[in-house]
Amino acid sequence: MYKYLWVLLLSFLIEHISIAQDIHWSQYNDNQLFQNPANAGHFEGDYRFIGNYRDQWRSVTVPFSTMALSVDSRYQNIGFGLSMFNDQAGDGRFRTVEIQGNLSYAIKLDTDSTNVIRPGINFGMNHRQINWDALYFDTQYTGYVFDPAAPTFETYQNDRKTNASIGAGLIYEWRRDERFKVILGTSAFNLNRPNQGFYDTEVKRAIRSNSFVKGTFKLNEKWDLIPSAQYSTQDVYRELIVGASGKYYLNHPKKTYAALYGGLWYRNRDAAYISFGYDFADLFVGISYDINFSKLVPASQARGGIEFAVRYIIKKFKPKRILHRVCPDYI
Repeated sequence: MYKYLWVLLLSFLIEHISIAQDIHWSQYNDNQLFQNPANAGHFEGDYRFIGNYRDQWRSVTVPFSTMALSVDSRYQNIGFGLSMFNDQAGDGRFRTVEIQGNLSYAIKLDTDSTNVIRPGINFGMNHRQINWDALYFDTQYTGYVFDPAAPTFETYQNDRKTNASIGAGLIYEWRRDERFKVILGTSAFNLNRPNQGFYDTEVKRAIRSNSFVKGTFKLNEKWDLIPSAQYSTQDVYRELIVGASGKYYLNHPKKTYAALYGGLWYRNRDAAYISFGYDFADLFVGISYDINFSKLVPASQARGGIEFAVRYIIKKFKPKRILHRVCPDYI
């Protein structure tokens, strides 16, 4: 089992020399439905709400602002959830909005749930639009000065496009207990290759694939080590992230569960980043910051992006089921 997991992890590291994309999530372990639809309903509780926000390249140009929201739950072995992704970038306020439904099904390979496989599917809508009037072109340069009021001589056929999208994923989990487990999975999105072109020419959206592995290992009563790696591809783009977090369990005075997280991560040929998190009962908050060291350093001055993650799980009160009552002797 361990040999297989190490071979899989090493294959992520050496399979490709990667160049990262501009739009991505650093806290990918805290954006589960974007990572893999099979993650729907994969948590302890009844309802899970997750919010993510990323602000990138503010030191270079108009910032890339990215936001995601998701909610998921489960009924018996069926997980289901809804996720939304919104991204806006550049002077033209180029916006991408995705709304996705996700379904998963847990297949227990043994009676004690030590080994579980979760297939999942993803289906929804992708919408893209741009504000052409906010862009400037070479024809507006008169030869002496730049005149933003000059005609652009550009012919726009449309400024928005909406398409359906389909995805699928698979997750395998081996669990000895909550503090000693390994999860790995793979997924693919945009399987129907929707047309995203703004002109008559068809521009098919490339399939985005994602593979990840994550482990939780108890070091002692106070510390857990949580290493993980993720490898993503889309057309010619490649992104590899490796790193680990340490989890420290706090002694809360009211016996409420609380823990701190601290991690170091590396995105190949693009950035390194640090992350911090805090668990308190059913609430988690996280923050990370990227330190850029790609070819964009002269403009970025090593400043990449800041990212926030919030997760809240609702656990409904479930009264203990009493199968029978015993009458007291004095009746």
